[in-house]
Amino acid sequence: MPLSIRPARPSDLPELVAWNAAMAWETEHRQLDRETLQRGVAGVFEHPRRGFYLIAERDGVAVGGLLVTYEWSDWRDGDFWWIQSVYVHPDARRGGVFRALYAAVAERAAAAGAVGVRLYVETDNRRAQATYEGLGMQRCHYAMYEALA
Repeated sequence: MPLSIRPARPSDLPELVAWNAAMAWETEHRQLDRETLQRGVAGVFEHPRRGFYLIAERDGVAVGGLLVTYEWSDWRDGDFWWIQSVYVHPDARRGGVFRALYAAVAERAAAAGAVGVRLYVETDNRRAQATYEGLGMQRCHYAMYEALA
């Protein structure tokens, strides 16, 4: 069955919230606060400068999605597009959903003049890492640090 990729709409908010919560639990065993998460997802629709969501559908049924945000690179005088909040419904995994989403992001990024596409992945998620490498992405030599406010 063919996949179609489309921009997310505000009506997709409940599904995006549910997918983000499921992804956080699956990858980090982290229970997210649903109200905060809902405001966070809605904030992308309210302020498009923050990024956009894409939805993958098979036969009109949403089976996965992701968020793209932007990072300005002064070194390259352009934006990197960051892929975040990737989720594919368990029944649709290993069926080309992420591959189709990634191709759509790469196409849009090239058309917009982005300097590259990046993502981060849980250090123990070997399956995802193999998927990304299979798409031609390369592991970076940077480690990620954070300080929460």
